[in-house]
Amino acid sequence: MKQGKKGTKVIVLGNTVSMDGFLRFKDTLCIQGKFKGTIEATGALVVDKGAMVDADHISVTTLTVYGAVSGQVRAVDKIDLLSGSQLRGDISASRLRIADGVLFEGQCSMTGTEREVEIFSRSTAEIRSNLQRSYGKI
Repeated sequence: MKQGKKGTKVIVLGNTVSMDGFLRFKDTLCIQGKFKGTIEATGALVVDKGAMVDADHISVTTLTVYGAVSGQVRAVDKIDLLSGSQLRGDISASRLRIADGVLFEGQCSMTGTEREVEIFSRSTAEIRSNLQRSYGKI
């Protein structure tokens, strides 16, 4: 384990590690070796250069890829595909950054972070009050 940015814990699966199974974690996990299976986490996942992840499903807060990932990916916040990385599979995230020199094969779905507001569920007085605060007297 090592310290990441702002003192967060980073768990490292080293480049000699080859693992099959199910991963669940809260902090940041950096894979430097090989992993095959499922990843469901509330933390961040980093797939390091030279690492290979073959997953049927990945669900994380953020994903940063320097190496190779195969499988369906859902990130609550963002996905960063950095130069030289590969991602094969459909992805879903609020934010996506793809650098030059990335191989991406799949479909992308951008998820919004804003909730939908149903205006008909609010009273006219409440709507008027909010408008007056925002725009002055109506």
